[in-house]
Amino acid sequence: MKFIGFLLSFSVTASLITILNIPFDSIPPIGKLLSPHQGFWINSEKEVINLSKFIDLTALKNEVTIQFDELLIPHIKAKNNEDLFLAQGYVTAYHRLWQMDFYARVVMGRLSEVVGIKALDYDRLQRRLGLKAMTIKLHDGLMKDPYYAALITAYTNGVNSYITSLSSSEYPIEFKLLNYKPEKWTTVKTCMAYALLSSTLSRNEADIENTNFRNIFGDDLFNILFPEPDGKLDPIIPKDTPFDFNPLSKPQKPAKFELQNIINETISKQNPLNGSNNFAVDGSKSKSGHAILANEPDLELTAPSIWYASHLTSPDINVMGVTVPGTPVILIGFNDSISWGVTNSPRDQVDWFSVTFKDDLRKEYLYNNQWFKTEQILEEITIRDKENFIDTIIRVHHGPIVYDRHYLANHAKVNLAMRWISHDESTTFKALFQFNKANNYDEFVDGLRFFSGPPQNILYSDVKGNIALNLPGKFPIKFPGQGKFILDGSNPNSEWQNYIPFEHRLKRYNHPQGFLSSANQFPVDQTTYPYHIYSNQFEHYRNRRVNDRLTTMQNIEPEDLMNLQNDNFNYIASEILPYLLSQLDTMSHNEDQKKFFNELQYWDYFNHPNIKAPSHFELWSDILWETLWDEFDTMSFAVNKPNIYTTSQLIISGGITDFSDRLITPLEETPNNLINYSFNTAVDSLNQWLSDNGNDYSWGEFKGTEINHLVSSFTSFNSKNISIGGNHNIVNAASKHHGPSWRMVVEMDPKGINAYGVYPGSQTGNPGNPMYGHMITHWADGKYYNLKFGRNKLSAEDVLYEVRLKPKE
Repeated sequence: MKFIGFLLSFSVTASLITILNIPFDSIPPIGKLLSPHQGFWINSEKEVINLSKFIDLTALKNEVTIQFDELLIPHIKAKNNEDLFLAQGYVTAYHRLWQMDFYARVVMGRLSEVVGIKALDYDRLQRRLGLKAMTIKLHDGLMKDPYYAALITAYTNGVNSYITSLSSSEYPIEFKLLNYKPEKWTTVKTCMAYALLSSTLSRNEADIENTNFRNIFGDDLFNILFPEPDGKLDPIIPKDTPFDFNPLSKPQKPAKFELQNIINETISKQNPLNGSNNFAVDGSKSKSGHAILANEPDLELTAPSIWYASHLTSPDINVMGVTVPGTPVILIGFNDSISWGVTNSPRDQVDWFSVTFKDDLRKEYLYNNQWFKTEQILEEITIRDKENFIDTIIRVHHGPIVYDRHYLANHAKVNLAMRWISHDESTTFKALFQFNKANNYDEFVDGLRFFSGPPQNILYSDVKGNIALNLPGKFPIKFPGQGKFILDGSNPNSEWQNYIPFEHRLKRYNHPQGFLSSANQFPVDQTTYPYHIYSNQFEHYRNRRVNDRLTTMQNIEPEDLMNLQNDNFNYIASEILPYLLSQLDTMSHNEDQKKFFNELQYWDYFNHPNIKAPSHFELWSDILWETLWDEFDTMSFAVNKPNIYTTSQLIISGGITDFSDRLITPLEETPNNLINYSFNTAVDSLNQWLSDNGNDYSWGEFKGTEINHLVSSFTSFNSKNISIGGNHNIVNAASKHHGPSWRMVVEMDPKGINAYGVYPGSQTGNPGNPMYGHMITHWADGKYYNLKFGRNKLSAEDVLYEVRLKPKE
């Protein structure tokens, strides 16, 4: 039945086959696609695994065993690390080859080669941001080390061994749909995950939007609507943590820089709905007396999933968890001795500098009252069925000029150079290898020294009962406000002068409260930590719910932390809804409004999928927020609206009086008018929704969580209307397109690790496979699978299929 949608996508009249054998634009040759010998029929698999049981590989040194469990997770056993990662490359390509190719093209700015001119601006952006350059820099650094060079080469050889084993008829369906074939994998592509994750997780900033707002409305209003958090509201590092070091001196703040130009658009950034939770309890909190760690990175929900699970075993490695397809090593996981999980730390790692060129030739730029030479980089982009495009990127010592006269024409008077930590050579890859092999906290910390980014709150636990939180990375020492607004590129005092030493990083090893946690909130009480921290996007709700629950919980078992990961409590509603309801003129309500009101009045603030009150609150709060900040919609330049936390606090404190007047009416509305208007509008909007969509407006149906294929037009491969609770700003952060991309709970029993996991997808990326997307229902229901390791290690009866890789003689 799962294949019906796959089949219907390619239904076509037989008379068109001959004509459509010639591809038009991005349309594949349908005749070839329908061919019984090489078309999409070949991708319809009756068996969940169609690999040969014995495979000869030239690059292999010794025999390798790959055992697939019921989830199709490969348990790879090798006699040396090179064979181990070769096998990992081979089996990952077997399940996710097209996804690997897609990710590599995203990072290298090469999507235009396969989808044509419509991807040109995207490819230009990726190259101007420097994703290609940073990947090459990372690769070249790693390849200088014989140990890492050997492992990267081995993984690459494994991918290529699989690619060369395929006939054109066996290519993944996406290659056929887009009418291109997989190319040879390279060691550079094997290093792409750092750029991919950095772009997803560490490009968050609002320098342009902040500058525009301040230029028009001034500092006072800006500070009211966009206040800096101080870390007093449940920071990641507990407030009683001592910082027993002498900090390096802070840089001197230069004179205020006034950028006169208003910028009409903003650069693409990470999605604000990306968020994550991790928490660990020690033996004083757990029923077993062992430490338990839980992690769920919340990202965009895609098919195939961003994660691929593996179990890797060699004489010096025994590790299990998930990685990004195309990348060796485990990024989130556990071994015999330790476990670790991550959440994003949205600290500001991007600054923008306004650059003054000497003339239109842009060969010299002003810096420190002198003219310095620029670097001109020519990027040639191949475009399918079009002439190649050559983009000229100007680079100054700060970084690449992303905005200029040749990219986004309305920025003709503005030249903005991007200074991004990710442009510096990274050693994060080495850190991950160290994590995979670490036996204790000291060895884990040795790995942390190599972790340069993207910034993460890295949670740790071990079989000795210890837990720890570290925020490693490369962080510039900033003066307050540095990087909050566009900086003067000609002034040396505007630049980063020094970096926070590794020994001064934010960290906590164990704690009397018995737990540690993070959920993208402000990392530390700013009154006690001596270095300034800023971001425009720290979280204010999920972290408080997690800490509230962990404070009261005792005798914790793994199932309790699973329940906490799936917690649907709406902290926003619990804080603002009682006030909003108190402001309503209920005496004037009609029947529909009374019904709407009653649903909310008796709601317990849980966003369960089968109840209606969350739909009411989401509709009302969205309309209230949009109506309150309708002035922003009239602005012709790029600005942000105040976030939901600031908005809520202003409403409750009565601070919205100056903003409550609606622009579309001649009347001068009060906050009470606005609250009542938005309530009545929400009732009308719900009635319209019911008219358009039917009578079921329970939260799961109203929210409509969906998992879409990486190519948006491949709709037959999507999963729609998934019944799951939660929402963004809720621990179970499943919104319409974002949510928990991997849930993991690990009990660190010295006698055998006890681990559970699930993600919204499947190991196989083939829509024609019987197990495509098979974990989604379990994921939505809050259920987990035993991960075959340690106490629940893979047994003979658990092996679904076994493959032996042998050296080719």
